[in-house]
Amino acid sequence: MARLYTLDASVLINAFNPHEAGHEASRRLLSILQAQSLPILAPALIIPETAAAIRRGRGDAALAMEFAAALARFPGMSLIPLDAALALEAAQAAAEYDLQGSEAVYVAVAMRFGSSLVTLDREQRKRAASAVPVHDPAEALAELASE
Repeated sequence: MARLYTLDASVLINAFNPHEAGHEASRRLLSILQAQSLPILAPALIIPETAAAIRRGRGDAALAMEFAAALARFPGMSLIPLDAALALEAAQAAAEYDLQGSEAVYVAVAMRFGSSLVTLDREQRKRAASAVPVHDPAEALAELASE
């Protein structure tokens, strides 16, 4: 069975921005996941989160929307809708693990599908570690290389 990964918006933004520390690991992880046709799971929330980050960081609304549209078509990515059931699962994760709302949505997706959460958010990593396997992109790359 293929390994499943839930990617946090922080990884996508990092892969997009060559000036951020760790950019190369995030970019390589996306490339490998795509090349090996490994499933990527993410809440649909990732689309507006990445668009907002790009708009704020670059000041370019058109670029933000271009990135969002490309992300929605990214090969191998399954966007999980935030319906009432997932919202309640995220609320439980937020309450149990002291997570912020959007962080809890990503954790809930990883919990639901038994996937590893890949994030650059240190707080999310620390707080979610007892709920799901959590990696940064370099650790996920090492895990993929060891298989």
